[in-house]
Amino acid sequence: MSRPAADPLPRSTYRHGDLRRALLDAGLALAREGGPDAVALREVTRRAGVVPNAAYRHFANHGELLQAVRAEALAAVARSMERELDGVPALGARARPGGPAAVEHARARLRAVGRGYLHYAWQEPGLFRIAFLRPNESSVERDADPAKAGSSGLNPFQLLGAVLDGLVDVGVLPAARRPQSEYIAWSAVHVLALLVTDGPLQIVSRAQADAIGERLLDMVERGL
Repeated sequence: MSRPAADPLPRSTYRHGDLRRALLDAGLALAREGGPDAVALREVTRRAGVVPNAAYRHFANHGELLQAVRAEALAAVARSMERELDGVPALGARARPGGPAAVEHARARLRAVGRGYLHYAWQEPGLFRIAFLRPNESSVERDADPAKAGSSGLNPFQLLGAVLDGLVDVGVLPAARRPQSEYIAWSAVHVLALLVTDGPLQIVSRAQADAIGERLLDMVERGL
């Protein structure tokens, strides 16, 4: 009588280049399920099908793995903002610089980046939490790491800065008020994101949250 096949042992090796990606994918899945606290090194390696020590070939410690997952989440926030920007109709070639069409286009781009930020927070709350986890090294607004950027090469804070520069270009935002305006806009939108994901506004429907978000974005635009 033949012996039953034993359960396969976890793999301790991967083809070149595969293991780091597998570990990151496992970390992202855990963050999606439970935020930063869910990204445990032992569970990441278990899901990747390797022994725990195998992770140290790619990440020096748990903190390094966490920051790599954070970078991927930040890049995803940027891509969400870029998708909304892509939905803004292009400015016609005949539009006059600083004219009504150019002004509305610049305003629409500001609303688009805010909408993309909020939508990502509400669709992926676990990943949003890890994206804005306190970093070990540099904060997102000063970080030029391409791993944290979207398709444009800009991270979320840089995308916001670019659309604010556009408001200056069309005369909506006075140049004298441009310095630190990223922090004003970011603070308002980020707090609403947290109120809906982790605060008392968890009880509102998605439609209600979207409506509140649109009113907030209008307020931010007028307040700048």
